[in-house]
Amino acid sequence: MYALKTEAAFDSAHFLTDYYGKCENLHGHRWRVVVYLAQEHLQQMGTMKDMVVDFGVFKKEVRALAESLDHTFLIEEGSLKQQTLDCLVDEGFSLTILPFRTTAENLAYYFAQQLKQKGLPVSQVDMYETPLNCASYVCA
Repeated sequence: MYALKTEAAFDSAHFLTDYYGKCENLHGHRWRVVVYLAQEHLQQMGTMKDMVVDFGVFKKEVRALAESLDHTFLIEEGSLKQQTLDCLVDEGFSLTILPFRTTAENLAYYFAQQLKQKGLPVSQVDMYETPLNCASYVCA
């Protein structure tokens, strides 16, 4: 099995709906995402011959996804009143509405799925919420 790894980081704010603790309040993180690719065989032809995938392509896709969430307010769809969302937009805030609770576990899964759609052989995504706390999604 051949494997590659790269990482990126992004800053964003979020809160956890229906959570009873400090994280139910708006707060931010410096998220660190580590993405692993794995493949039984190396590519046999073309510019990526003898590679899993070109590191340039891999890094570009991971960093573009991280950049799309950088300095945004990650919001679980349906967790805020429309009036609140409208006010935030009117004030110029960058919002990213996601169809899931914005936990580290769900963000790891989100990254895995988005990158798989780009054709990358993702095997695992680690999402660090803090330097010492990480949630992982391991692809089946």
